This record gives sequence, structure tokens and C-alpha cells, in this order.
Amino acid sequence: MNNKRNRLLLAAALTALALTACKKEEAAPVEEAAPVVLAVPADEDMAKWKAYLQSVAEANMDGVTSSPFIYLLPPVSSEDFKGESERLLDRAIGDLGGGLIEGNMLIFASPTSSSTQLGDLTVESFKAVKPNSMQGVKVLYVGSPADEARVQEAVAPAGAKFVFVSTAR
Repeated sequence: MNNKRNRLLLAAALTALALTACKKEEAAPVEEAAPVVLAVPADEDMAKWKAYLQSVAEANMDGVTSSPFIYLLPPVSSEDFKGESERLLDRAIGDLGGGLIEGNMLIFASPTSSSTQLGDLTVESFKAVKPNSMQGVKVLYVGSPADEARVQEAVAPAGAKFVFVSTAR
């Protein structure tokens, strides 16, 4: 009887050992590091601003399934500010007027944080947008806190999610 019992115990131990050996080691879940948002550039260097906007975009990609549309207004001090801002406004109106689908992101920004031109451009861009035509679209306004409320009010009828990022230094 002891022999039979020993064999059964040995068989049970070997079965447990085999099951343990066969069980694949589960990998610990890998947590993605939160995107690092760079500090707001202290000057109007467009290369620094592009890098900054890329970090802001990466930090706000939840729910976004395509590359963002970026409307970077040049510094007010640039040589052809008026012409560049008019071309940017035309591009924004054309893009928004054509309709955007869920999963898109729009970023409006300017290295001149104290100017109201970015707010004006953004408000003007949304004037012809049909109500609730941008459900599931995210609009990032990277600018002066002084313009936040009026820009948010202009974006609201489109039904897009509005996200404000302050450039106050």
C-alpha cells in the first residue's frame, strides 16, 4: 500500500512540476511613459516652436487616429507676416470647410503669445463650419489665456473637443 501511495504522490508531484515548467512566464505589463511636453520656447525661433508643438501633439493624441493639421502662425515680427497669415487662414478655412472626420486633430499656435492674431485666425476659421460637423475631432489651441474663452466659443458649435494649452511665460 505504501508503494502505491508513494507512486501516486510521485506522479502528482511530477505532474505539478510538468505543469509549472510548461506554464509560460507572463511578462510584466509594460507601461508607456507619458509623453514629455517641452517647455514653451522663450523666443520666436520656429524650429523650437515646431519641436514644442510636436511634444504638445504627442501628449494629446488620445482618440486621434491621423496626423494633426497644424496651423502655425508665424511671429508678428516676420517679414511677410500679413501675407503668411492670410495664406494660413485660407488653408484653414479650406481644410475646415471640407469637413473633418472623427479622429482628426487641429492645432492652432503661434510663437507670438501676446498677439491676438492667432485668436482672430482661429475664430475666423470656424465661422463657416457647420454645427456639429466635427464630432470626435480635437482642437488644440496653443496660445494666450486672454483668447481662450472667445476661441472656445467659436469652436463649440462645431462639436469638436476643445483643448487649451497656455503659452504664457
